[in-house]
Amino acid sequence: MVGPDAPKAERNILGVIKKVGLEIGGKVIRQRAICHEVVSMLGGKYVHPSAATVGGMGKGLSEEERKRCEEIAKESVEFGKFSLKVFEDIVLSNKAYVDLITSDTYTHKTYYMGLVDDKNKVNFYEGKIRVVDPDGKEFTKFDVSDYLNHILEWVEPWTYLKFPYLKNVGWKGLVDGKDSGVYRVAPLARLNASDGMATPLAQEEYERMYKTLGGKPVHFTLATHWARLVELLYAAERFLELTKDPEITDPNTRVIPTAKPDEGIGVVEAPRGTLIHHYQTDERGVTKKVNLIVGTVNNHAAISMSIKKAAFGLIKAGQEVSDGILNMIEMAFRAYDPCLGCATHSLPGEMPMEIKIYDHNKKLVNIIRRD
Repeated sequence: MVGPDAPKAERNILGVIKKVGLEIGGKVIRQRAICHEVVSMLGGKYVHPSAATVGGMGKGLSEEERKRCEEIAKESVEFGKFSLKVFEDIVLSNKAYVDLITSDTYTHKTYYMGLVDDKNKVNFYEGKIRVVDPDGKEFTKFDVSDYLNHILEWVEPWTYLKFPYLKNVGWKGLVDGKDSGVYRVAPLARLNASDGMATPLAQEEYERMYKTLGGKPVHFTLATHWARLVELLYAAERFLELTKDPEITDPNTRVIPTAKPDEGIGVVEAPRGTLIHHYQTDERGVTKKVNLIVGTVNNHAAISMSIKKAAFGLIKAGQEVSDGILNMIEMAFRAYDPCLGCATHSLPGEMPMEIKIYDHNKKLVNIIRRD
């Protein structure tokens, strides 16, 4: 919004408000506030909701709360449309921005993964995991309980994150293309892996995005932001549909478990991408084995590739590396909204780190340690 060369002090919410004006900035802040209100009604409190419990939810929605949710849902739909209009006016109308989005610096041709319903429409909570190849053709579709037959994880000694890859393609390293098992998740990947959106307004925006960017699939990493806005509108429309569902105020919100499970596998589409949880328990119900593949882990290989490609494309020999260039490299991985905290497999709660810096002759010149 503020431009890749903007000073650090302006690359934040205050800089955005300065760019778009107080009225638009106020709309964003208000939308955040009223959606927190919904989270509080559903979850008991708006930070770390506490109503979820074994077998369902500890509380339901009253009719008064449902009416308030419907009001907020209607406003959310309007906010979704408004956000896409702002994006069109500020980003898409600027040729320099569009050229940046579609540049080779931010392009990777990978496989894409996302959860879809029975009509291959984007779904956040139910359905099957669908994978399309770099040409947009369906490669596989499977139940989450079968994920180990489709996804393996590569381990390198220099990172706390694993590298998931498609088992039936294989690990070829940090490279893209149809012969590499690297895939991507998150908003753009979900849209690429689907045949459309399940709500009408979002479907219109879905079609417009692909028409503008040259058809499916879109390989431009920065287009993730546009896809995120399409999903925002979809989520608002779906929110409104749910507030009108007669069952939304059903007081029966929990089914008490009667058996002792020994294994459970679940999947949702988090904002950062496909999120898989796999638990095994003993006869007492105590967890004995856990495997989590979160959105950032799914994207780890692509994030690494994006950083390298942006750095090689933007930093030239003899050129001063400006703050703007560093920000443009950062844009390559910020598009994935990475969360290294939830992606690492480090049990002690600490992340000791050693960075070795070499010169152009591969001579070690410095070691930076954090124990």
